[in-house]
Amino acid sequence: MSLEAEALLNIHRTAGLLDAGMAGALKPLDLSSAQYNVLRILRGAGKAGLPCGEIGCRMVTRDPDITRLLDRLEKRALIGRFRETGDRRVITVRITAEGVLALKGLDSAVDRYVRNRFGKLGAGRLRTLIEALELVRAADDASGNEGAR
Repeated sequence: MSLEAEALLNIHRTAGLLDAGMAGALKPLDLSSAQYNVLRILRGAGKAGLPCGEIGCRMVTRDPDITRLLDRLEKRALIGRFRETGDRRVITVRITAEGVLALKGLDSAVDRYVRNRFGKLGAGRLRTLIEALELVRAADDASGNEGAR
């Protein structure tokens, strides 16, 4: 096995482990990682919210059915969708007060999980890891392949 293949395998194994750990942190509110990601994106967008397409572009991992994902969050009253008056084709999504409260309830558990997983690396190693992963993604972006983020 090449060194590159070994690196890829280790990234996949680590991603699986991290995904499972995050699922555990999100379990109290029965949120998927994708739903949590949408709520964080919308919390960051503030009161203005974002169009559906922009949410999809900002997602950590692409969800092929963003509409159904938003439907589930709206059904739980964590987000609201609003048709713009100026251009009725544009639907803006905003986090609700319930959505903000849900995130606040998860913030400390998620922060604790992240610190437990990455805190032992120290600032220098974390910067090196971040830079290395950015280089891997930059090679993908340079080739025009947007399949992975």
